[in-house]
Amino acid sequence: MKRKILLAWAVTFPISLSAALPAHASCGAAFCTLNTHWETQGVWTEPGLRVDLRYEYLKQDQLLAGRHKTQPEGVPDTHDEIQTYNRNLFMGLDYSFDQHWGGSLQLPWINRQHVHIHNDTPPETETWKFDEMGDARVIGRYQFSPDADNHAAWGVTAGLKLPTGEFDKTNAEGVPAERSLQPGSGTTDLLFGVYSNSLMLIGDRPARKFFQANVQYPANARNDFRPGNIYGLDAGVTYQMLSAWYGMLQLNGQIKDRDRGSAAEPAESGGSFVWLSPGLSYAATHRVRAYGFVQLPLYQRVNGVQLTASWAASLGITTNF
Repeated sequence: MKRKILLAWAVTFPISLSAALPAHASCGAAFCTLNTHWETQGVWTEPGLRVDLRYEYLKQDQLLAGRHKTQPEGVPDTHDEIQTYNRNLFMGLDYSFDQHWGGSLQLPWINRQHVHIHNDTPPETETWKFDEMGDARVIGRYQFSPDADNHAAWGVTAGLKLPTGEFDKTNAEGVPAERSLQPGSGTTDLLFGVYSNSLMLIGDRPARKFFQANVQYPANARNDFRPGNIYGLDAGVTYQMLSAWYGMLQLNGQIKDRDRGSAAEPAESGGSFVWLSPGLSYAATHRVRAYGFVQLPLYQRVNGVQLTASWAASLGITTNF
């Protein structure tokens, strides 16, 4: 009986497709570290198209020096970061060819506002605002045949982050934004990942656990800037609470290397982060699902002094055809 419950839940659980983007402290650019690669978390094998639309909000207004909170120092002839609002919208298109092969395209739209103070006499506030296309991602995946006895599967992903976002935006005074603040990095990045997932029971209710490791490796530099490599590790569980409601809990870890190049700020970039991400999803129909997460920092260590966020939120809806 338990086996039938697990198999039925696996087949009816709709899978979303939006790709998790890197999140790291910096003067400006930030994304949630959520893993919403649902194809890495489930055993969805039906061929066809899935569409996902996701919005996320992240406000960076706390300066960290290493692991400790700090305040702007006001050193003459330098600038102090004050805050950055990130409101990001993602559209994901995912197509499964069969139970093994699939691919996805993610198109981000970045709404960002950044403020810092240049410590002149008197101090001068500088602001950057833009609504721009970010860097698109194209990812392919291969899932090996599931283990029918253990209801487990594993697979690999590979793809590219493309330089579709602008990296030379300026403010109203014509001052270029720092490269880490720009909508795009200007680089082509290689993306690699490996994942596993399996079904289980919590009491008499079905649940699914997953694990994924991924690497983002910039293949080139652009205009004297090369972003740091990113290494991610995600683990989580999805638990059926009621017939249409599912509880979700993730642990998201990330290490980002320092940026490099004359246009970079190596001393003020990169770090290590761990986030706890509880969430809920609701199956409105067999094909349509809404979901939401809140992301809370458990551990943050930055190089130098950087802006960080005390929380982040993400809302999305996904459907398959």
